[in-house]
Amino acid sequence: MPLTFTLDPAVTPGLRDGFLDLWTDVSNAGGAVGFVPPVTREDIRPEVVRYLAQLAEGRTRLLAGHDEEGRLAATAFLTLNTHRLMTHWLWLYTVMVHPRHQGQGYGRDLLAAAADAARTIDGIEAIRLTCRGGLGLERFYASCGYKEVGRVPGAIRVAPGDDRDDITLLLPLA
Repeated sequence: MPLTFTLDPAVTPGLRDGFLDLWTDVSNAGGAVGFVPPVTREDIRPEVVRYLAQLAEGRTRLLAGHDEEGRLAATAFLTLNTHRLMTHWLWLYTVMVHPRHQGQGYGRDLLAAAADAARTIDGIEAIRLTCRGGLGLERFYASCGYKEVGRVPGAIRVAPGDDRDDITLLLPLA
């Protein structure tokens, strides 16, 4: 059964806790979303608070995907670029699908919904995102229409002696 996507859902305690659980579960399953396993909810909580503050300030918009049971199963954060010469594109951050839902096409659905959401924002012509090298994520994003436009070798230190490339990808919306 497909996920139901909502742009700018009400930030309730249930959504907040669902986001915290999702980010923890994705991180502990090896997802490249800013942490290295093992992590606890308390490790993730400060980042959740930071993201929720950005939502409240209007700088960032949340795309939330819920499963048939109403649980938060996927997220993507669309962040407007504040540089006056770059307001024609936005950043896509913290793209996650819960491990129990991976392999069902929900990642593609999430990226398509994010592109649709970006198209509703006046003046947005493209989406940029970054991903961690070494996991094949750039191939997944390429299969969804993103093009690699930059790479910084060894920019992400996962562990001592384990440096990964920071890869920038772009999706034109025209």
